Amino acid sequence: MDRARLRHLLARESAEAEARNPRSQAAYARADHLFGRVPMTWMNKTAGAFPRYLAAARGARVTDIDGHEYVDSCLGDTGAMTGHSPAAVTAAVQHRFAGLGGATAMLPTEDAEWVGAELTRRFGLTRWSFSLTATDANRWAIRLARAVTGRPKILVNSYCYHGSVDESLIVTGPDGTGTARPGNVGAPCDVTLTSRVAEFNDLEQLERELAHGDVAAVLMEPALTNIGIVLPEPGYLDGVRELTRRHGTLLINDETHTFSAGPGGCTVAWDLAPDVLTIGKAIGGGIPAGAYGLSAELADRLLGRDDLDLVDMGGVGGTLAGNALSVAAMRATLEHVLTDAAFAHMHRLAERFEAGVGAGIEKHALPWSVSRLGARTEYRFSSPAPRTGTEAAAAGDTEVEDFLHLYLANRGILLTPFHNMALMCPDTTEQDVDRHTELFAAALAELAG
Repeated sequence: MDRARLRHLLARESAEAEARNPRSQAAYARADHLFGRVPMTWMNKTAGAFPRYLAAARGARVTDIDGHEYVDSCLGDTGAMTGHSPAAVTAAVQHRFAGLGGATAMLPTEDAEWVGAELTRRFGLTRWSFSLTATDANRWAIRLARAVTGRPKILVNSYCYHGSVDESLIVTGPDGTGTARPGNVGAPCDVTLTSRVAEFNDLEQLERELAHGDVAAVLMEPALTNIGIVLPEPGYLDGVRELTRRHGTLLINDETHTFSAGPGGCTVAWDLAPDVLTIGKAIGGGIPAGAYGLSAELADRLLGRDDLDLVDMGGVGGTLAGNALSVAAMRATLEHVLTDAAFAHMHRLAERFEAGVGAGIEKHALPWSVSRLGARTEYRFSSPAPRTGTEAAAAGDTEVEDFLHLYLANRGILLTPFHNMALMCPDTTEQDVDRHTELFAAALAELAG
């Protein structure tokens, strides 16, 4: 690739973004009372000099304050996998909050048992509790795992994604041992005191780490998602389950992003059998929500322990966890929005998206690849696609990524700003996908000169 041409194109698209979005640029410049000028610092992870500001969103469309409408393939980095403000969730939230009244009263609602039963039907685990984020669900799961096993450490995969859980911010260093993930802010202790790490798709390394006998749980995504999609190789996930059982280690599957694989996530799609499952974002239809599920055997072991104060000292924290509003949103999402039929539609569109990207890569003989996980598709700047998180991190190319993001955004399509991920929702159309295919091909033609 001609890097000088790439930089010229990137500068052109950056200038175009500034010219097209004066109101967003001005709003960002005025945000002196916000840390990093944004309400959440991740919003600065965007191509260009400033983020676009939201005016409105509905279904698969977002409109910014400069009046531009976009096909939204980011969808809140999975938080809006339902599409924005789906009608069923909107109605349920209005009924709960405005009609019945009350979002949080420290009292359960009957919706909660419905949601628990539906999560059991979908994922197989039989006991559920709720949080407001998957990060909190993972923190709770980790504490339960330590309590029931008496072991101190958690094992994760290098460059995994489990929100802001401290134990997960460990990667494999150049010498093959665990080290703090670069850029980690304010770590409470050396992460190797709490965690072990193994590369995704590496059963030998996993077995070596588990052999120490101090790992309470393996916390993992069935496929890596936030360093680009890294899919499991044949037999890998079965091997993880066999090794964890052999070493007396619990297995926690985080389906927050991999829920895109289907109504029961990868757990059902790939016939997995975790001891604990965590999930968040998408199940609330845009309202903050998360959950963790336990196997019946694990739940009974925990509830049978007289020395554990599971009521007051459990660790999930937050008087808003399991509140009536988020539970109502979860019920509406699972009952009416992210249905079997919706997933079938989303998967067909993701296949179409994948084919369009693949055709563009093939036409220009690029050493790139495209990976898909159900409704989620990602293009990678390497071929073959990376098989570990460390390989995926090394395959990044910030200049190419920024150019593609800006090129698409300037023409009405948003990708997930953290990487090159596109997610389908129930309101995404074939025309939306084909528009991306057209623009992706045009961007590649410009790069080729």
